[in-house]
Amino acid sequence: MEMFLGFLVLLCCLIVGVRHGGIGLAVISGIGLVVYVFVFGYKPGTPPIAVMLTILAVVTCAGFLQTSGGLTVMLQYAEKFLRNNPKHITIFAPLTTWFLTVLCGTGHVVYTLLPIIYDIAIKQNIRPERPMAVSSVASQMGICASPVSVAIVSIVSFMSTAGYNYTLAQLLAVSIPATGIGVLCAALWSYRRGKDLDKDERFQEFIKDPANRDYVYGESESLQGKQLPSSFYHAMYIFFIGIAVIAILGNFPDLVPHFPNAKGEMKAISGTDLIQMIMLVVAAVILFVCKVKAKDVGNSQVFKSGIVALVSVYGVAWMAGTFFNAHMAFLKDFLGNAVAEYPWAFAIIAFLTSKLVNSQAAAIAIVFPMALSVGMNPVIIMSFISACYGYFFLPTYPSDLACIGFDRSGTTRIGKYILNHSFMIPGLIGVFSGCCVGFVMAHIVL
Repeated sequence: MEMFLGFLVLLCCLIVGVRHGGIGLAVISGIGLVVYVFVFGYKPGTPPIAVMLTILAVVTCAGFLQTSGGLTVMLQYAEKFLRNNPKHITIFAPLTTWFLTVLCGTGHVVYTLLPIIYDIAIKQNIRPERPMAVSSVASQMGICASPVSVAIVSIVSFMSTAGYNYTLAQLLAVSIPATGIGVLCAALWSYRRGKDLDKDERFQEFIKDPANRDYVYGESESLQGKQLPSSFYHAMYIFFIGIAVIAILGNFPDLVPHFPNAKGEMKAISGTDLIQMIMLVVAAVILFVCKVKAKDVGNSQVFKSGIVALVSVYGVAWMAGTFFNAHMAFLKDFLGNAVAEYPWAFAIIAFLTSKLVNSQAAAIAIVFPMALSVGMNPVIIMSFISACYGYFFLPTYPSDLACIGFDRSGTTRIGKYILNHSFMIPGLIGVFSGCCVGFVMAHIVL
C-alpha cells in the first residue's frame, strides 16, 4: 500500500510538472522529494552530480557553437543538400534533420529547416505532410544518437556509475544504426502517405481563394546565397574536431592519463570526465579563435534549452531515485523477473515514461538508474534506446506544433480524434523498427 501511494506521488509530480515545462517539472519534483523524506520516511537519494556536470559542459559548448555561427553553417549546408535533391525530399529531409541533431545534440535545429522543407515540397507539388511530419519525428530520434546530447552523456554517466565501462563509441554503435534505420523506415512509409495535392479535395477547396493560394505558395526564408563570415566555419570545424577527439580517446583508453583508484590500481580517467574536459576546451577555443562574446552564449536557444534539461534531470532523477531506492528489493524481484521473461517490458516502460515527462533525458534519468540498480542486463537496456522517444504520442511537443504551424497547406495537422495526428504512425514505425535494429546491434557490439 505504501509503495502504491508513493508511486502515485511520483506520477502526480510528473503529470503536474510537465504542464509547467522542464524547470517546472524540476521544482515540482522537489515537492515529491520532501513528501518522500518527511512523510514516508524514505532516505534521500543522491542527485546525479556527474550526469549534471557532464550536461553542463556539453550545453555550454553547444551554446558557444550556436553563438559563434557554427550551427548556421551546418544549416546552410543542409539546405543546399535538400534543394539539390527536391524530388526525394520525403526521404532526405528526415535523414537530414536526424543527422543535424546527431551533430548538434539538440532537436531544436529542426525549427530552421521546417520552412525550407515546406518550401521545397510545395514547389514540387509534394504533399508537405509527407516530409514535414517525419522530419519532426526524425529530429527527436537523433537525440539518442548524438555524442553531445544530454541523453547520451547521461547514459554514459549512469553506465559508468553502475560499473559498466562501455565506451562512447560502443554506445553510439548501437544507437546510431537503431535510430537512423528507424528514421529511414518511417520516411519510406511516408513517401506515399495521404492524398496527392491535386486529388485532395480539402486542399483544392482552400486554394480556390487567390489570397489562400498566395499564402500557400509564397516564398520562404532561405540561407542560400548568404555570405557567412569565415569565423562561422572555423567554429564548426573546431566543434567537429572536439567530437572526434572524444570519440578517439573514449575508444582508446590507453591514450588518456591513468591514476590509482581506491584499491591502488591504475585506471584511466572516466568517460564523463573526458567529455567534460574536452567540451570545455572546445568552447574555450571557439571563444578565442572566433572572438565570441561569452555573455551572449547565455541567450542562445541551445544553451537555454540545455539548462532547462539540466535542471529537469536534477529534480526528476533525485525524486525518482529516492522512491526506487526505498523499494529496491521489490523492484529487483519484480522487474528482474518481468524483463527476463519479457524483454520488451523495458521498452514499454521507457516509452510511457518519456511521454509522461516529455523529455528523453528526463526519461533516461528515471528508468536507466532504476534498471541498472535492479541488475538488468545493460545489453537489453541499450537494445531499446529508441523507445526513450515517446512524446510524439500526443501532439503537444514544441517541434510538432511548430511543424503544424509551418505547413501553410494545412496537410500536417492534429486529427479530429487527437491521436490520429500526422506524427503518430511515423513515430510508431520509427520507434518500433529502431528497437528491432537496436536489439540486434546491442547483442553484437556490447
